[in-house]
Amino acid sequence: QVQLVESGGGLVQAGGTLRLSCAASGSIFSFNAMGWYRQAPGKQRELVAGITSDGYPNYADSVKGRFTIFRDNAKNTVYLRMNSLKLEDTAVYYCNAKRTTGEYWGQGTQVTVSS
Repeated sequence: QVQLVESGGGLVQAGGTLRLSCAASGSIFSFNAMGWYRQAPGKQRELVAGITSDGYPNYADSVKGRFTIFRDNAKNTVYLRMNSLKLEDTAVYYCNAKRTTGEYWGQGTQVTVSS
């Protein structure tokens, strides 16, 4: 059973920085892609950033230039570094991992940006 455990969320002022971590219970090489999604109150869950098994990233337009997704294969962990945080970045952030046989989700970590 795959487990994804997120950490690193919290309360930060606008303009600040946070780094989220997603630790997988097994090798992240087994996943075709991993990513971070977020869901704000009253809104649908949306993709924030993804990274392929080859290490190619992609980002939502709203976070380009501010967020960076990267992976540490030795630690089976994917990170999301979030700079210049805005009020609208407030949401629960979820880690996601995809295989051809299915996909997996973490439990989510709350990110709150205050003015």
